[in-house]
Amino acid sequence: MNIDDDHSPLYAKVEAALISDISAGVLHPGNQLPPEDRLIERFGVSRTTVRKAIANLVSRGRVEIRRGKGTFIAPPKVTQELTQLTGFVEDMRALGRTATTQLLDKQSVPADEVAGRQLAVPPGSLVMRIQRVRMADGVAMSFDETYLPHEIGKKIVTHDLDAEPIFSLLEDRYDLPLVEAEYRLEATTAAPDVAQALCIEPGSAIFLIERTSYTEGHRPVDYERLYYRGDLISFVTRLERRPRSRS
Repeated sequence: MNIDDDHSPLYAKVEAALISDISAGVLHPGNQLPPEDRLIERFGVSRTTVRKAIANLVSRGRVEIRRGKGTFIAPPKVTQELTQLTGFVEDMRALGRTATTQLLDKQSVPADEVAGRQLAVPPGSLVMRIQRVRMADGVAMSFDETYLPHEIGKKIVTHDLDAEPIFSLLEDRYDLPLVEAEYRLEATTAAPDVAQALCIEPGSAIFLIERTSYTEGHRPVDYERLYYRGDLISFVTRLERRPRSRS
């Protein structure tokens, strides 16, 4: 393929050609990107040029590097609405994706200042912390840290948390209907432990959602720190304009 038809940098031409292959369906989500040597031969460029093009594709979320496996075409970015209080499994089902969970850890820990404030317990008192990786179609989407009041948390952890969503357990097993939640969303970068859980490089762009869910009587029963891969998800919401006063 001749990529010398314009004056763009060579890496940009390689990048554009690969994006064209993805858009045309020549390369499908989940396919492995051809090895560097094949790309060098196809485009007649240096290894440095190929690596620069791939690095740009990674930063744009079009391909992903899986440690020990290679570089793969990334699945389409998920668009999630922040208009209702829903759990990960409900969100993925609504999008036609298959949700799975990998439990990493469950233990009693002293509440830090933020978790204590959100759960309305004194800092340092015991809460239950549950850490999970949430996957869509087998791809890690989020690393979740869930904090529960200790009395309810020690019951929740007796269940199979790889298979049973915590929201469902709270509502269906323990008669704690979730009626509202407060969200806080910010853009940040992945710390090493979060990056390892999400199979991304430390420092990669991620979203952090802090969510406190309340049962009846405005009683907090679930505080979460949800770390979402920034290259795989976007969030949307719908806002109504406040009526203007007429004076």
